[in-house]
Amino acid sequence: MDNKTRKGFFFKPYEAPFQTPFDKLFDIFKELIIYTSGDFDEAIDWLRQLDVEYKLTDENYTIDDFIEDLKKKGYIREELKDDGTQGTGITAKTERAIRQNALDQIFGNLKRAGNGNHKTKYSGSGDEQTGDFREYHFGDSLESISLTESLKNAQINNGSEEFRLTENDLIVEEAKFKAQMSTVLMIDISHSMILYGEDRITPAKKVAMALAELITTRYPKDTIDILVFGNDAWPISIKELPYLKVGPYHTNTVAGLQLAMDMLRRKRNTNKQIFMITDGKPSCVREKNGEYYMNSNGLDQYIVEQCYNQAAQARKLHIPITTFMIANDPYLQQFVNRFTEANQGKAFYTGLKGLGEMIFEDYEANRKKRVK
Repeated sequence: MDNKTRKGFFFKPYEAPFQTPFDKLFDIFKELIIYTSGDFDEAIDWLRQLDVEYKLTDENYTIDDFIEDLKKKGYIREELKDDGTQGTGITAKTERAIRQNALDQIFGNLKRAGNGNHKTKYSGSGDEQTGDFREYHFGDSLESISLTESLKNAQINNGSEEFRLTENDLIVEEAKFKAQMSTVLMIDISHSMILYGEDRITPAKKVAMALAELITTRYPKDTIDILVFGNDAWPISIKELPYLKVGPYHTNTVAGLQLAMDMLRRKRNTNKQIFMITDGKPSCVREKNGEYYMNSNGLDQYIVEQCYNQAAQARKLHIPITTFMIANDPYLQQFVNRFTEANQGKAFYTGLKGLGEMIFEDYEANRKKRVK
């Protein structure tokens, strides 16, 4: 039988996609620079250690050659360190590459679509045409009438010798509302995010970079703001994410929620939400006189009651809060459960594995409905 007519599967050994020596090292470098919070020298030290152990380079292309290529391609630049000495830092081009890499890793199954907005399931007098047509009904807006389809209908119904257009000839093109979303992502940077030998802050900021890249590229009419909270809360820009570090802080969840709601009050979008990534219980509030009340022992009733009040306030403002508790502590579940009940939001008890997928799925689910 002729081989050309055969059908079926053909198996062959897996061949990895071709990568240049630079691309191979750059993939590793993008991971290391996140773990070192943007410290180039430390990332290169780690890369050299990996090279010794795994033979990443050879005499034809060394780590020094890689550094020279980073300079030529605009990924690093010379800069002054905080102590006044000369050093090397990453550029905005590298920051974009890191965010895209995080997006590819966490949301790799996404297919890039055209720039759009969040659509609801409701049909009718919307502002995005669907391509579906129906008969005109009393109350339909004039803007929704399809002139081409209506004229075609008039010729079919009434003939072409004498033009006549009646109400029965009118055709309306269906439309859907576009629901734009404003999101605030809260990241806990209290000291517990690196306690017990577990690095929780790196996965958290990688998720933040991926979500920010997703929204800014796929849903550019949506907004995302990012804040961090420790003893206090303050906003950070997307470009600051690779450099984010944990501090010697307690957990002032109240300050984070207050700032998040202030940010969302300024947004014109109807749909608003808060995502909170944390691993511990609230242990700090700031009093009206500026002093801090702190208690890390157990669930302090004075502190948690203020958290519940903020959750209820967000509910009044129609702002759902989704809490991602990245710690498996049954003791904290009672707090998270009551907090979620006060807000009528959602909570996920998860480790670090799968955090990005959970946040993406929740974001995609929320964008499909209009928050009344």
